[in-house]
Amino acid sequence: MGVTDCLFCKIVAKEIPAAIVYETDRTVAFRDVNPQAPTHVLVIPKDHYENAAVLAAADDGLADEVLKTAHAVAVQEGVAGDGYRLVFNTGPQAGQTVFHVHGHVLGGRAMHWPPG
Repeated sequence: MGVTDCLFCKIVAKEIPAAIVYETDRTVAFRDVNPQAPTHVLVIPKDHYENAAVLAAADDGLADEVLKTAHAVAVQEGVAGDGYRLVFNTGPQAGQTVFHVHGHVLGGRAMHWPPG
């Protein structure tokens, strides 16, 4: 279930290149083109869901798989031991700019609070 003008759906379809670092049957993780930390990887479901709320409502286990993929990326990237941040911006007010749910895996530096 893809959306023809969705940037992330095009990455899943291999129409747009991305630095893919991890992939499962239902998820893909790739480096953010505008990294905000030494490790900044985006984790997405291959199927199109507009945001985290829509993904959670689908209730098909995919939200769990996205979270597990994010942790696997943190382990693979070497930031799981010291700590990492997961961010899911949901809606324009929260800063979501690509409307295909995606989690940011951020690590490799101290994270401050509040985040912004």
